[in-house]
Formats: sequence, structure tokens, C-alpha cells
Amino acid sequence: MIWKTGLVEKPNLIASDIDGTLLTPLGEVAPRTVDVVRRASDEGVPVILVTGRPPRWIPPVAEATGLTGYAVCANGAVLYDIGADRVVDVQSQLDPMQLHDVAQALDHAIPGCQLAAERIGTRAVEPGLQNFVIESEYYNPWGDGEGSVVPRAEVLGHPAVKLLASHRKMTSDEMAAAAYDVLGDSVDITFSSGSGLIEIGAPGVTKASGLAEIAELFGVADTDVIAFGDMPNDLPMLEWAGHGVAVANAHPTVLEAADEVTASNAEHGVAQVLERWF
Repeated sequence: MIWKTGLVEKPNLIASDIDGTLLTPLGEVAPRTVDVVRRASDEGVPVILVTGRPPRWIPPVAEATGLTGYAVCANGAVLYDIGADRVVDVQSQLDPMQLHDVAQALDHAIPGCQLAAERIGTRAVEPGLQNFVIESEYYNPWGDGEGSVVPRAEVLGHPAVKLLASHRKMTSDEMAAAAYDVLGDSVDITFSSGSGLIEIGAPGVTKASGLAEIAELFGVADTDVIAFGDMPNDLPMLEWAGHGVAVANAHPTVLEAADEVTASNAEHGVAQVLERWF
């Protein structure tokens, strides 16, 4: 492990990204990680999943780790009660006018990009709600086949917690830079995959803002929080937390910004750090 700061005190709240951080490269939760997460929970230390995933993608990870508390979803836009299967707060959404303005700007900055929108109900899966709508040529780097194919007018026609843009011939870094040139700070632009996909949310809504709300519920100060991540969408959270830890497989900007770099997700980097206390 590479140290950038000294040993921190035992945390009062643990926050972890899921994909590329808590999960192995095979998308599984290793037994070693499960064990230390459960020991922390048994000692009364909240373990919060903080992710770009929507609520409906949380239950498999929660079941594997035994977590029943809160998750911060959609890069901070949605706070989800896992045990109750209930959305407890939506920080902010992009309304249709904002979505159309962003789409127009993206067409100028990233010609040929295809769009998708993530919508939210009150539960992980809301009957009758099209949670995820996509244009016909939208490219999902995870290849999960999810999404209702609709015209662009429908993608942009209802409030969304995230607008996603994909391009098969660009990296996510290239797309994010191009989008920022035309949109600036009018929205939050980030990404959690390097494979030609960016995620756009309401301004000021990040994993940090969502996690801060959860920490306040527990009466925990930011200085008593340890957070783990691997991609640029984790940066606000790692910078906000008292101790931000990047896994060794993280994006270069995350490795540079973190207080500490632990082992990769393949080597159970999150567990290696938490085992100091639990």
C-alpha cells in the first residue's frame, strides 16, 4: 500500500463505491470483504454503499454483504433505504427544459452521442415507471441490455436524476472534457466507466452531497468518515471524507487526489484497510 497520510482513528462511518472498489473484477463480493463489513456493522459503525447505480441495482450487493441500511445512489441524487426498499430523498433532478438544453449542447460538443435517462420512483422497482430509457443506438459499456428504447423526445420529456451520453469512438475522459467546454458548472459532469460514457446530474449533486446527508442522519462529522473509490465520480466523496482511499486500480485522477492508496479490488483493498480496526 502507498501511504500519503498517517494512520487515521477508527472511523465512525464507512462509505464505499461498489463497482471497481468493493466488488472484485468478476463483480462479486469476496468473503474477506463480507466478513469485515459485517464486523464493522456488528460494532455499530454504519457501512454506506455510495454508487452511480440506481436503487434497483442495490439489492444483490446488499444481500451479499448483509447490509440493510442506507445507500447513496445515482451519484448522490437518490438516498435509498435498503431494508425498507424505499427512496427516502431525491436531492435534485434535471427537468425537461434542462435536459433539452444539455442535449443540444452535447450534440454540438460530441457529435453522434446517444442519450439515456435514469428516472426514479419511490421504490427500487416502481411498477409502471420506465426507470431507464435509451435512444436506439445508445451504448452501455456494461452490456446488461437494460433500457426501454424510445425516441429522444421521450428520453428528455420527463424529470431525470441522471442523463447519460455514450459514444463508441471516444473515451469517457475525452467526452467529459468536451462536455465541460460547453456546459461548464451548469451541471455536474462525471463518469464511472472509461468506455465512452459520461453521467450528467443537477449542479452540486455528487456522491459527497448525498453522503453528507447520510452522515448528518447518524450525527457523524466528515472528519470521522472513511470513503473508498476508484473513478472520477468518487472524487467529491473522497475529498469530502476525513480519509479518502483509492484502490490501486483507480483512475489516475483518483489516485492523485486520495489520502491513501490501498490494494486493488482484486486484492480486497477495502478489506485490507478496514481490518486495521475491525
